[in-house]
Amino acid sequence: MKRRKGLFLVITGAMFWGIGGTVAKKLFQQYAIDINWLVTTRLLIAGLLLLSVQFFGKDRSQILGVWKNRRAALQLIIFGLIGMLGVQYTYMASIKNGNAAVATLLQYLAPIMIIVYLILSRQSVLTRKDLLTVALALIGCFFLLTNGSFSQLSVPLLAIVWGIFSGLAVAFYTLYAVPLLKQYDSLVIVGWAMIIGGFALSFIHPPWEMDFKSLTLEAYLYLIFVIIFGTMIAFWFYIESLQSLSPKESSLLGSIEPLAAVLTTVFWLKESFGIFQWIGTTCIIVMILLLALNKDSSSTTNHLSKNEKPLRIS
Repeated sequence: MKRRKGLFLVITGAMFWGIGGTVAKKLFQQYAIDINWLVTTRLLIAGLLLLSVQFFGKDRSQILGVWKNRRAALQLIIFGLIGMLGVQYTYMASIKNGNAAVATLLQYLAPIMIIVYLILSRQSVLTRKDLLTVALALIGCFFLLTNGSFSQLSVPLLAIVWGIFSGLAVAFYTLYAVPLLKQYDSLVIVGWAMIIGGFALSFIHPPWEMDFKSLTLEAYLYLIFVIIFGTMIAFWFYIESLQSLSPKESSLLGSIEPLAAVLTTVFWLKESFGIFQWIGTTCIIVMILLLALNKDSSSTTNHLSKNEKPLRIS
């Protein structure tokens, strides 16, 4: 029963992440929601809720304890401003200018960027599996973004640029968080990082500056889904799944996220996807599965220790 609960949590959380991006695209398209307002509100509310889960369910002393360590506090601020805010804003910007499917798949190129970084910094050596995953990523991206045509892109260039920046932000987010995760629970680090990022962005677009009367009931339901289900509950479920599943199993099942994003983009938003884009999507999903199934602890793709909980980013 414990294992079934873990499987339910990680699969549900991954689906919420993937669908959340598509719902955000619906808000941008149909209701012209400002991206700055959505990211600010999403981060602040989700961050507060995650810290609430920590306060009522786990070691509440860590919530303020992280600020008593000057080094950890400085790392947390940098992580919140560059890592968390960088990931969330670039991801949403890629969705707004393109679609959730492409944005999510481009974000999942972060492991390849980490591989390149670790090799260039001589922290790891290149393996055959690394070469295969890089090849799948490059082939997948080419087909996904061009639909097999050398003369034109299948998605707007701006969406691709934001998507690549999103992948880079995820790579930084993942590597920079390692020391913090060794000292504090994931809910504490991510909760505070969301609040820090949301607070910083609120100077550009305060969350209360919104014409709430112009929104319909449907728009409010979409907002609730993106903020609560697509962010807070998705992350919480993923972390809770690690109580009964291994990090490798949770990471593997987490690959449902891009699949959910693709399917909802195509069948709910009715956005066209060519045959070569499906081939590219398949290549990237296979790459994700290879990384999740990697058993070589010395590989460049396995940068987290066995006892470390992997972070989620969408």
